[in-house]
Amino acid sequence: MMLSKTRQEEGYKALAEEFGYTNVMAAPRILKIVVSSGVGKARDKNRNKVVEDRLAKITGQKPAERVARQSIASFKLREGEIVGYQSTLRGARMYDFLDKLIHIALPRTRDFRGLNISAVDGMGNLTIGIKEHTIFPEIADEELKDVFGLAVTVVTTAKTKKEAEAFFKHMGIPFKA
Repeated sequence: MMLSKTRQEEGYKALAEEFGYTNVMAAPRILKIVVSSGVGKARDKNRNKVVEDRLAKITGQKPAERVARQSIASFKLREGEIVGYQSTLRGARMYDFLDKLIHIALPRTRDFRGLNISAVDGMGNLTIGIKEHTIFPEIADEELKDVFGLAVTVVTTAKTKKEAEAFFKHMGIPFKA
């Protein structure tokens, strides 16, 4: 069984007395993880293909294209153009990705001292911005010329920010002291 899933199941016991849960279903749990990346000003199809392929390697599934909903002339953006890619992870892939993120990728980040607690929003979700996708072990060293950033959002059922912070600390998310 995966480490993150085991910790989530133990979360009820750990957080029950602090928040007064009377039922296992009242405790927070992770619903999904959304990994997304924009392609920026890239007009060439090769750059889009690179971002799509590497996001697929990182997440283990093919990302969905995100297109512009409306045209914006000042940005030279046309409706229907690809502006980014997104993967929504659920189930076993979600737990595998979270374990990889916590134990392998984040510690490989340059000058990593922990995540800021303000990354948890009022809805109980955690959003992390990653400047370089190269911190993931699936990316080979020869692929370092096209570096892009990505965003990781961990969506939970937590009702308050305080509840979510306690849950993430129990899950092993490394926050700054």
